[in-house]
Amino acid sequence: MKFLVPGAIAALAGTTLAFALVIVGTGLAEQNTRPEVDRSEQAQTALLNQPEYGSR
Repeated sequence: MKFLVPGAIAALAGTTLAFALVIVGTGLAEQNTRPEVDRSEQAQTALLNQPEYGSR
């Protein structure tokens, strides 16, 4: 019992710290915005001289 309580406290503290680190790290690394796309170019300068989506 001498080592059980401090070990349990350390395990709980480590688990809590690891969980918090994962949550914070995921929040900082997520990308939830779309990048801005420059659509100011004319169809003549687009890839293969075709409009981006073309007419079908």
